Amino acid sequence: MSKQLNRVIVKGGVLSPGELKYICEAVESVGLKTISFGSRQDILLPKKLKAEDLTQFEKLEIVESDEVKVENIVSSYVSADIFPSTSWLTGDRYLYILEQFRSKSTLKINITDPKQRLVPLFTGNINFIASDHEDYWYLYVRLPDWKETKMYPALIYSWDMHKIETAIENVLQEEPEDVETIFELVSDAIDTNNRTVDKVLEVPFYPFPYCEGMNRLGVDKYWLGLYWRNNKYDISFLKEMCELCSENKIGKITITPWKSFVVKGIPRDAKLVWEKFLGKRGINVRHSMLELNWHLPVANKDALNLKKYLVTNFDQNDISTYGLTFGITEYSKTSRYFTSIVVEKNKQPEMIGNFQTRDTYNLLYAKNFDPNTREYVIHVQDVDKVELPGLLMELSQLYFDELGKEREEKVVAKAKKESVKLEVYQCQDCLTVYDEAFGDITQNIAPKTIFSELSEDYECSLCEAPKTSFEKVVLIK
Repeated sequence: MSKQLNRVIVKGGVLSPGELKYICEAVESVGLKTISFGSRQDILLPKKLKAEDLTQFEKLEIVESDEVKVENIVSSYVSADIFPSTSWLTGDRYLYILEQFRSKSTLKINITDPKQRLVPLFTGNINFIASDHEDYWYLYVRLPDWKETKMYPALIYSWDMHKIETAIENVLQEEPEDVETIFELVSDAIDTNNRTVDKVLEVPFYPFPYCEGMNRLGVDKYWLGLYWRNNKYDISFLKEMCELCSENKIGKITITPWKSFVVKGIPRDAKLVWEKFLGKRGINVRHSMLELNWHLPVANKDALNLKKYLVTNFDQNDISTYGLTFGITEYSKTSRYFTSIVVEKNKQPEMIGNFQTRDTYNLLYAKNFDPNTREYVIHVQDVDKVELPGLLMELSQLYFDELGKEREEKVVAKAKKESVKLEVYQCQDCLTVYDEAFGDITQNIAPKTIFSELSEDYECSLCEAPKTSFEKVVLIK
């Protein structure tokens, strides 16, 4: 079983070297020598603290081990500038947006870029996902008692995100059963700058990135990813690293959901200093992808030992897992996975007499091996530990056999399909499109409403230009 640990909230997984150093000093003052990272980019303390110990953390937002109604915000700020990203979503934009969220949230909030693969998109109750329109986000909702994730019927303006999330928390007492009800309740409660959804969210498939070691960032800077396989980061090392960050005027350190962290903006002329610092500390920055692409429950020795056993088998057989991610978990009816392949440990049956029972496992994999599909296929059930390496290698081979097939099929289908001409009405002031198929949910105009049937006082949902500013145009799709 996984332990419940005290958590330090780290909004968006982003903190300054000064903040991390303060956390380290507070942890050190109560006799602890290490910290760990959680899957929601928070910091976990290695043992439950007494009430008097928590007074050392007065400047921090601490969630005690038995407190379950405070959640950390997850963000893909860690990926900004170092992995593929939506053009308008810069690191600074993330920081401005995260600054909105000041109050404690009881819901899990994700703020992510669909063009990166390091941070999962749909593991929150409230999932903001960047659209192609600058400063507008798709919103996917899955409340704690919902079985499926549903798209909110409007794009959310960047500076309304916290307001809308707070409004959703406030309507939970109404026990909304669908996203349409949430939309109506939120629209009645607050004024927003929503924009009509004009196309479905597309989430391209990207292989899981290698995120360790010293890597070039632009022309004259580097970024450093660090991973320790036991997820126990030495306090003295972190304090010294924070001091080095301050000397190099590095403003942010970012935690990943994979029990690692990233330091961006290391100056080129300081690269050797950093490499010497890591070398003197004996830090390994060359783990193979076999190590980095696993997600394990924190402080679970059985899961860590199982991972070591499986990775050793992969290594001995020279197996490539590039692009795949793996998770080890215990069976739960409400599990929400975010890895390509899941090793699920079954619950032990009740003991009868002195008989010992063996552990058994299920193997699942995401549709197309892409966890963003949120659909999982059961590969095998109730198998022994010794069978897992061979079965995982079998799944790895299946992944490479199928890799690219879906994309090729889409290209072929697109080539066969003739160009489609789509008539829409476009605002000549800001180029916002009114598509009769979608209507304009921001102004309570239902889908399939003909433009000519709109009232004469209809205004552009974005710039409020009059109806007369719209002209019919033909788009080629």
